[in-house]
Amino acid sequence: MGEQSRIFLSPPHMGTEEQELVAHAFASNWIAPLGEHVDAFEHEVARYVGTKGALAVSSGTAAIHLGLRLAGVGPGDLVFCSSLTFVASANPILYLGATPVFIDSDAATWNMSEAALARALREASELGQLPKAVVIVHLYGQSADMGPLIALCEQYKVAVVEDAAESLGADYKGRMSGSLGHFGIFSFNGNKIITTSGGGMLVSDDLEALERARFWAMQARERERHYEHVQMGYNYRLSNLLAAVGRGQLRVLEERVAARRRIYQRYAAALQPYAGITFMPESPTGRATRWLTALTVDPEQAGITATQLIDALEKANIEARPVWKPMHRQPLFAGCRYYPHEPGYSVSDQLYARGVCLPSGSSLGDEQQERVISVIRSCLSGRAKEVGHVHL
Repeated sequence: MGEQSRIFLSPPHMGTEEQELVAHAFASNWIAPLGEHVDAFEHEVARYVGTKGALAVSSGTAAIHLGLRLAGVGPGDLVFCSSLTFVASANPILYLGATPVFIDSDAATWNMSEAALARALREASELGQLPKAVVIVHLYGQSADMGPLIALCEQYKVAVVEDAAESLGADYKGRMSGSLGHFGIFSFNGNKIITTSGGGMLVSDDLEALERARFWAMQARERERHYEHVQMGYNYRLSNLLAAVGRGQLRVLEERVAARRRIYQRYAAALQPYAGITFMPESPTGRATRWLTALTVDPEQAGITATQLIDALEKANIEARPVWKPMHRQPLFAGCRYYPHEPGYSVSDQLYARGVCLPSGSSLGDEQQERVISVIRSCLSGRAKEVGHVHL
């Protein structure tokens, strides 16, 4: 019997409406940046998340870059940022010549810790070095506990940029993720809950700011017949072709959320009885999309480490990933300050050491998911102990 087909972590899930909209873009010959699909995609995303406006760009990273520039971030400034995240949350801080300061997570949401942020802002205020912005990341499809975090930022008059790249479709107390800060960003990368293959969106209620970002995203070309440039700009606009894909994907977003939540529920029902397995909790403040089903493995109770579980799944041709390696542990950011949840106790370090992300694509079939579950059950039943019992 041949090798079973690979099960991916979070592959694209395309439908039929995307093809129709892309065909329309081809027929109109508007495939380059600008076009009716770009305009419509921006309006539709803004309407869905409840902001006054939106700007379609080439990536979520580009959107963060623009959002931070709108917040006034420049050389020598400080920007606070969630530590437990992908590097794209923090790289734009470096683009602008600023310095990141990393903030730990809390165990209840895996997102930014109110206690750590409060301590960091208090100390920064005492030193007269308040940050220009705070980048709050919504991890794995769940909103951070935004109420207390925004209250702290308002107290110190610091702008909030929401990195909602992983949380489109999640909400917080009835408001959509990405709509609560000064600026919010989404990613439409190939592994996200909806995709344009590559792309992103900057959203805000500040329409004047969005127009400035739109100007920068088009190489900051002045309104002259010739090519006139006074400010520095970027080539950040999304193509009309990819916006057409995004429009089709957005129409089935709620179906994709429901599918991923069902996938999580099946994993939870199958694996929660096993000692040492703890799933990322869902905050009572809102709906998580479960973009990725994430869990932690306690090696003392489970008899296996997170690394061994990922290795066992890989041997079965199943893609699983560790939880993000925190930014304060990355060589790129060596020397940057870090504020743990409590002095001497880092939640994000614990989550990284024990965390696993399981295949969660909305197109994952029942039989495929059962393959994943079967491998994990085998590991937890003791077979994986043969590769060695490692204590953290």
